[in-house]
Amino acid sequence: MPTVGVKRDSLFKALGKTYSDEEFQTLCFAFGLELDEVTTEKQMISKEQGVEQSAGASEEIIYRIDIPANRYDLLCLEGLVTGLLIFLEKISAPRYKTIDLDQRESIDITERCKQIRPYIVGAVLRGVTLTKESYDSFIDLQDKLHQNICRKRSLVSIGTHDLDTVKGPFTYDAKPPEEIRFKPLNQDKEYNGLEIMELYAHHAQLKQYLSIIRDSPVYPVVFDSEGTILSLPPIINSDHSKITLNTKNILIEATATDQTKAEIVLDTLVCAFSQYCKSKFTVETVGVRVNPGKKPIVFLPHPKLTYRTVKINSKEAVNYIGVECSPEKVARLLSKMGLQTTVEGDDQLSVEIPPTRHDVIHPCDIYEDIAIAWGYNNIERTIPQTSTVGNEFPLNKLSDHLRQELAQAGFTEALTFSLCSREDVSEKLGWCFDKIPAVTISNPKTLEFQVARTCLLPGLLKTISANKKMPLPLKLFEVSDVVLKDKKAECGARNERRLCAVYCNKSAGFEIIHGLLDRVMQLLEVPWSVDKSKNGYYLEAAEDPTYFPQRCAKVIVHGQVIGKMGVLHPEVLQKFELHLPCSSIEINIEPFL
Repeated sequence: MPTVGVKRDSLFKALGKTYSDEEFQTLCFAFGLELDEVTTEKQMISKEQGVEQSAGASEEIIYRIDIPANRYDLLCLEGLVTGLLIFLEKISAPRYKTIDLDQRESIDITERCKQIRPYIVGAVLRGVTLTKESYDSFIDLQDKLHQNICRKRSLVSIGTHDLDTVKGPFTYDAKPPEEIRFKPLNQDKEYNGLEIMELYAHHAQLKQYLSIIRDSPVYPVVFDSEGTILSLPPIINSDHSKITLNTKNILIEATATDQTKAEIVLDTLVCAFSQYCKSKFTVETVGVRVNPGKKPIVFLPHPKLTYRTVKINSKEAVNYIGVECSPEKVARLLSKMGLQTTVEGDDQLSVEIPPTRHDVIHPCDIYEDIAIAWGYNNIERTIPQTSTVGNEFPLNKLSDHLRQELAQAGFTEALTFSLCSREDVSEKLGWCFDKIPAVTISNPKTLEFQVARTCLLPGLLKTISANKKMPLPLKLFEVSDVVLKDKKAECGARNERRLCAVYCNKSAGFEIIHGLLDRVMQLLEVPWSVDKSKNGYYLEAAEDPTYFPQRCAKVIVHGQVIGKMGVLHPEVLQKFELHLPCSSIEINIEPFL
């Protein structure tokens, strides 16, 4: 859950009432929030950066409040105060509206932007009056959104500019980094795109965003009609158009790889700070022109600030929650949560979803708000009408049973990592990686964790390699899941529960592994098939680069291949830094359910 820090005195002033810490904690809980910590700026800095850095920091009390990850509208003081005042029924929900001017600002987006960040949205806050606190809150909300819904600027990045310092119409383009030259925020001289990458390569905050565009042949850039650059998204804004306490008109632009996320971010930002506009809760639209100079030109005004209506059944809602409540009471509870609701008869409610509540995407989200406003502690505890008995998942029950029996057979259980390197599941086992149905991690932190394992054998061999000083024989097993690509699966991959055992000694001990297989089949009541029929299990010779030639067999149960067993190839052992012969078996146990 994201945490927002607000100054206590400013919060109480905006709420129009002073609370004790316990009283405010109770209010937060009633609203579905949690007061995580009561601290000071000095204490916060000393914890994060050390006591030396906290010198001169304020001793003003700060409330650190945990906010649900989907409530982007509560990530700043302004949104939090508005939400609490509506919940306390001191104010009604603000009505946000857009202004479409004939001479509104516009942004032209070129075709080249599709190579890097294909979308942009914009808005104008006109006649803004900012104080030091509201300015800091404005910047802090952008940072919170960047870390949350924007996924560290990879999906969306926000740029805010003093509109009076630039001249529209604006252009969003993608250019080679050598052709981009401007003075970044708070810098003294101009840099081109490549120099900016070097400049911020060791910057504490900005270095984490460089990889988003660094390797691209073109960088996204926003500039005005006179060629003055406003920003190099998602890295840095221009110093020329930076906003200050004296800024009266703010241009907001958000470039993105996801159009929906960009619109949510823009709506959240302008709704929270439109209260500082000369005409409160109003926002000027900015037109985005796609394919400028070509026909047809697509003109998209932003923001939309759309209100939508959802119909729900009051009786169905309270039944889900487990309370008894009239439709009029439910309507009032939802209105306290910022969802203006009217009763339309026959238990039907018309719920209006404001542009601040993008988290409401299903009736269940509305039911949750009813439960919060009612109070979870006020829901009466009841005994289920139907008596039920908990039952272990069959696959887990089978796995636990096999683990116990394998341990009694003299094998030691190992628990290895679910992620491994590409070589572990391919080259080290004698396979080409292209033939392995492996799920690859897009941004692995280390070379040891590049893919989800497709078999259990590499983990056991690495465990044996790390325990070569232990007395022989080494007998290890593991019953766990592997991950395999599967186009038929909903998410493109599936888990498969497998059993794997390895025997390591001065001799390969194939008979030990074979005996272990026979014991497992005896426990599972699968008979040996003498005539290789489909009514039991049998072995069939197989060739596999992981195993020694003519020392590998497929395990076939009821006509289905469930795995392989055999003596491991010396080259495989060498790659895992093992110098003693090993035998292994790995089978899929799911067919036995």
